[in-house]
Amino acid sequence: MERESMEFDVVIVGGGPAGLAAACRLMQLGEASGREFSVCLVEKGSEIGAHILSGNIFEPTALNELFPDWRETGAPLENPVTEDLAYYLVNGTSSIRVPSLFIARDIHNDGNFAISLGNLCRWLGEQAEGMGVNVFPGFAAAEVLYDDDGAVAGIATGDMGVDAGGEQKGTYTPGYELRARHTIFAEGCRGHLGKQLIARFGLDEGRGTQHYAIGLKELWDVAPERHRPGKVIHTLGWPLGGATGGSFLYHLENNQVALGLIVDLAYSNPHLSPFDEFQRWKHHPLIGEALTDGRRVAYGARAIVKGGIQALPRFTFPGGALVGDDAGFLNVLKVKGTHTAMKSGMLAAEAIAGELLKDDGGAREASGYADLFRDSWLYDELHRSRNAGPGWHRFGMLVGSAHALVDSWFKGLPYTLKDPVPDHATLKPAAESRRIDYPKPDGVISFDKLSSVFLSNTNHEEDQPCHLQLADPDIPILRNLPQFDEPAQRYCPAGVYEVLEENGESRFQINAQNCVHCKTCDIKDPAQNITWVAPEGAGGPNYPNM
Repeated sequence: MERESMEFDVVIVGGGPAGLAAACRLMQLGEASGREFSVCLVEKGSEIGAHILSGNIFEPTALNELFPDWRETGAPLENPVTEDLAYYLVNGTSSIRVPSLFIARDIHNDGNFAISLGNLCRWLGEQAEGMGVNVFPGFAAAEVLYDDDGAVAGIATGDMGVDAGGEQKGTYTPGYELRARHTIFAEGCRGHLGKQLIARFGLDEGRGTQHYAIGLKELWDVAPERHRPGKVIHTLGWPLGGATGGSFLYHLENNQVALGLIVDLAYSNPHLSPFDEFQRWKHHPLIGEALTDGRRVAYGARAIVKGGIQALPRFTFPGGALVGDDAGFLNVLKVKGTHTAMKSGMLAAEAIAGELLKDDGGAREASGYADLFRDSWLYDELHRSRNAGPGWHRFGMLVGSAHALVDSWFKGLPYTLKDPVPDHATLKPAAESRRIDYPKPDGVISFDKLSSVFLSNTNHEEDQPCHLQLADPDIPILRNLPQFDEPAQRYCPAGVYEVLEENGESRFQINAQNCVHCKTCDIKDPAQNITWVAPEGAGGPNYPNM
């Protein structure tokens, strides 16, 4: 069966804040110019917001520009930050309150909101559809299309109804070709098509090394007497020890709290398990007190891009552009990427609209996007925070944070730190590393991986090709196991990877149906042997208000 084809002015891949902001801005610019742009947005989740997971302390800077009347039109920002607290956790029982004076000014949350990013994206999706954007949830972009000159010509969605062996089932439906003059890639962190485009067009040549973290999050219903709407807590220190990272607890609306742990993927101990560190962290009295008599209602995880402005690739190429976390626009110091993602999408939309309005059939690369970026507050903000991530890697979390504070006092020290070592190359041999004895979960505050994955509502059609592809199936057992005790068993937050013993031999098993699409394996595997690709559309987690 041949694939059907549809033509648009612009195709957008990804229904997160960057892609949705780009879509809305395109429609605004089209209306202002008297030109009706045809825009299509595809989202691999079952609905807009289904795959969205973030802390989220939302800074409304970009939203103020995109929709100045967002309050009147019902944007779900109804929980302003009322308390902004930071603590250093000394050990599993004690903590030290960090005075506001010793917190970099860019980290303060005055005027921000503790929200569900999933709900904000649902609202943005409604705005986009109301403006005429064709929104297609449940369709995974599986392939980049190119024209005869090698320029991006759109994308193809994945085929449906293919079995694990690659054969067509009775339910087989071919994917669609969505062709456009410009394609915006807004897949989020470590987008699999963005990764291909960076390699194909050499977009990272001469740029700094990209770095990542993994963020794990839970949503809890808590006792009303323990709930403080708008209260925000951030912590550093225990339990991560030598690894860098931090944690958060945000009081949302409706007697709910969001809490999570962020672990820098540059860690060196292959025995470290981010999931188990998260479960252990919840037992600290500062955190556990809020959860007493509460009930966990959701769990999820995702990778976070954190290389900073020095690691940004070139983000335009013939026929397309990268926006949001697909390029790496997150502010490392703030650990906030929503307002920056939205602004990058808006800037790309403005550059692309300018090309479309020329209507001369000429150059299809929206190179003006880079110029707009350099002239924007987004560039200034990312430039100010450029030394935070490399500073944490070089000096450790405590001294690195002090360095970031001094950097903020002087509004940018006259140098740029770099870390050229990629995250997958930082592991030490297992035999030379300290084993970590994680406590058994109590089923009240701490839990195991499988019960956690259950709360992510993750579902994949079992009889489909595995979307976690091994370049060499022998590497996990022959190389990673003896050298690093196969760290995939621990860095994966969903129990996807196991080493099983059968008849006296070790076997590597991939439980792809558990995958919550965090992309950590694609990043941290020391042999770079695992490639994450999009599974059948609508597969993966179905997050509520995460």
